[in-house]
Amino acid sequence: MAEPGTRAAEAAADRGWRLRHLPVLVSASVLMAAVAAVAGGVTRGADGALGAAAGVAVTAVSYSLTTVVLAWADARDPQLVLPFGLGVYIAKMTLLGGVMVLVASTGWPGLVPFALGIAAGVVVWTGVHIWWLATVHSRRVAR
Repeated sequence: MAEPGTRAAEAAADRGWRLRHLPVLVSASVLMAAVAAVAGGVTRGADGALGAAAGVAVTAVSYSLTTVVLAWADARDPQLVLPFGLGVYIAKMTLLGGVMVLVASTGWPGLVPFALGIAAGVVVWTGVHIWWLATVHSRRVAR
Protein backbone atom coordinates (compact mmCIF):
# COMPACT_ATOMS: atom_id res chain seq x y z
CA MET A 1 0.00 0.00 0.00
CA ALA A 2 1.30 3.43 -0.89
CA GLU A 3 2.01 6.04 1.72
CA PRO A 4 -0.60 8.79 2.08
CA GLY A 5 0.17 11.61 -0.28
CA THR A 6 2.08 9.37 -2.71
CA ARG A 7 -0.66 9.64 -5.32
CA ALA A 8 -0.75 13.41 -4.94
CA ALA A 9 3.02 13.63 -5.31
CA GLU A 10 2.98 11.44 -8.42
CA ALA A 11 0.12 13.45 -9.90
CA ALA A 12 1.93 16.72 -9.19
CA ALA A 13 5.02 15.38 -10.98
CA ASP A 14 2.91 14.57 -14.06
CA ARG A 15 0.28 17.31 -14.21
CA GLY A 16 -0.87 16.38 -17.73
CA TRP A 17 -2.08 12.87 -16.91
CA ARG A 18 -5.69 13.92 -16.32
CA LEU A 19 -6.11 15.31 -19.85
CA ARG A 20 -3.57 13.27 -21.80
CA HIS A 21 -6.27 11.18 -23.50
CA LEU A 22 -8.35 14.15 -24.65
CA PRO A 23 -6.65 14.85 -28.02
CA VAL A 24 -7.06 11.23 -29.12
CA LEU A 25 -10.75 11.20 -28.17
CA VAL A 26 -11.47 14.54 -29.83
CA SER A 27 -9.70 13.39 -33.00
CA ALA A 28 -11.80 10.24 -33.09
CA SER A 29 -14.92 12.35 -32.62
CA VAL A 30 -13.95 14.64 -35.50
CA LEU A 31 -13.53 11.60 -37.74
CA MET A 32 -16.87 10.23 -36.54
CA ALA A 33 -18.55 13.58 -37.23
CA ALA A 34 -17.29 13.46 -40.81
CA VAL A 35 -18.56 9.90 -41.27
CA ALA A 36 -21.89 10.83 -39.66
CA ALA A 37 -22.24 13.87 -41.93
CA VAL A 38 -21.74 11.72 -45.01
CA ALA A 39 -24.18 9.08 -43.77
CA GLY A 40 -26.74 11.72 -42.78
CA GLY A 41 -26.32 13.49 -46.10
CA VAL A 42 -26.82 10.31 -48.10
CA THR A 43 -29.93 9.28 -46.17
CA ARG A 44 -31.60 12.62 -45.33
CA GLY A 45 -29.89 15.33 -47.38
CA ALA A 46 -28.36 18.50 -45.98
CA ASP A 47 -30.49 18.49 -42.82
CA GLY A 48 -29.42 14.91 -42.12
CA ALA A 49 -25.76 15.75 -42.65
CA LEU A 50 -25.96 18.76 -40.36
CA GLY A 51 -27.97 16.90 -37.73
CA ALA A 52 -25.71 13.85 -37.61
CA ALA A 53 -22.49 15.88 -37.44
CA ALA A 54 -24.00 18.20 -34.80
CA GLY A 55 -25.02 15.19 -32.71
CA VAL A 56 -21.47 13.87 -32.65
CA ALA A 57 -20.19 17.37 -31.87
CA VAL A 58 -22.60 17.73 -28.95
CA THR A 59 -21.31 14.47 -27.50
CA ALA A 60 -17.67 15.47 -27.94
CA VAL A 61 -18.19 18.89 -26.36
CA SER A 62 -20.17 17.36 -23.51
CA TYR A 63 -17.58 14.71 -22.71
CA SER A 64 -14.70 17.17 -23.12
CA LEU A 65 -16.35 19.58 -20.70
CA THR A 66 -16.83 16.80 -18.17
CA THR A 67 -13.20 15.71 -18.55
CA VAL A 68 -11.86 19.22 -18.02
CA VAL A 69 -14.11 19.93 -15.02
CA LEU A 70 -13.26 16.61 -13.36
CA ALA A 71 -9.55 17.10 -14.01
CA TRP A 72 -9.75 20.54 -12.45
CA ALA A 73 -11.67 19.23 -9.43
CA ASP A 74 -9.30 16.29 -8.94
CA ALA A 75 -6.28 18.58 -9.15
CA ARG A 76 -7.71 20.73 -6.36
CA ASP A 77 -9.04 18.00 -4.09
CA PRO A 78 -10.18 14.48 -5.05
CA GLN A 79 -13.22 14.92 -2.80
CA LEU A 80 -14.51 17.57 -5.23
CA VAL A 81 -14.84 15.06 -8.09
CA LEU A 82 -18.23 13.67 -7.05
CA PRO A 83 -20.06 16.97 -6.44
CA PHE A 84 -18.60 18.61 -9.53
CA GLY A 85 -19.22 15.51 -11.64
CA LEU A 86 -22.85 15.31 -10.55
CA GLY A 87 -23.35 19.03 -11.02
CA VAL A 88 -21.95 19.02 -14.54
CA TYR A 89 -23.98 15.92 -15.41
CA ILE A 90 -27.24 17.45 -14.18
CA ALA A 91 -26.54 20.72 -16.00
CA LYS A 92 -25.63 18.95 -19.25
CA MET A 93 -28.64 16.63 -19.25
CA THR A 94 -31.00 19.50 -18.45
CA LEU A 95 -29.54 21.61 -21.26
CA LEU A 96 -29.56 18.71 -23.72
CA GLY A 97 -33.16 17.82 -22.85
CA GLY A 98 -34.22 21.43 -23.31
CA VAL A 99 -32.45 21.68 -26.66
CA MET A 100 -34.00 18.41 -27.87
CA VAL A 101 -37.50 19.59 -26.87
CA LEU A 102 -37.00 22.94 -28.60
CA VAL A 103 -35.61 21.36 -31.76
CA ALA A 104 -38.39 18.75 -31.81
CA SER A 105 -41.01 21.50 -31.59
CA THR A 106 -39.70 23.04 -34.82
CA GLY A 107 -40.26 19.90 -36.87
CA TRP A 108 -36.68 20.04 -38.18
CA PRO A 109 -36.02 16.97 -40.36
CA GLY A 110 -32.49 16.66 -38.96
CA LEU A 111 -33.71 15.72 -35.47
CA VAL A 112 -33.49 11.95 -35.96
CA PRO A 113 -29.99 12.15 -37.48
CA PHE A 114 -29.06 14.49 -34.61
CA ALA A 115 -30.15 11.88 -32.05
CA LEU A 116 -28.37 9.12 -33.97
CA GLY A 117 -25.25 11.30 -34.12
CA ILE A 118 -25.35 11.66 -30.35
CA ALA A 119 -25.58 7.87 -30.01
CA ALA A 120 -22.74 7.32 -32.49
CA GLY A 121 -20.62 9.90 -30.68
CA VAL A 122 -21.16 8.12 -27.37
CA VAL A 123 -20.20 4.75 -28.85
CA VAL A 124 -17.06 6.10 -30.53
CA TRP A 125 -15.94 8.17 -27.54
CA THR A 126 -16.47 5.27 -25.14
CA GLY A 127 -14.81 2.73 -27.43
CA VAL A 128 -11.75 4.88 -28.09
CA HIS A 129 -11.50 5.73 -24.40
CA ILE A 130 -11.53 2.03 -23.50
CA TRP A 131 -8.90 1.36 -26.19
CA TRP A 132 -6.74 4.22 -24.86
CA LEU A 133 -6.97 2.99 -21.28
CA ALA A 134 -6.25 -0.63 -22.24
CA THR A 135 -3.28 0.12 -24.49
CA VAL A 136 -1.66 3.53 -24.20
CA HIS A 137 -2.40 4.25 -20.54
CA SER A 138 -1.64 0.73 -19.34
CA ARG A 139 1.83 0.92 -20.94
CA ARG A 140 2.51 4.22 -19.15
CA VAL A 141 1.39 2.83 -15.79
CA ALA A 142 3.45 -0.34 -16.20
CA ARG A 143 6.71 1.63 -16.48
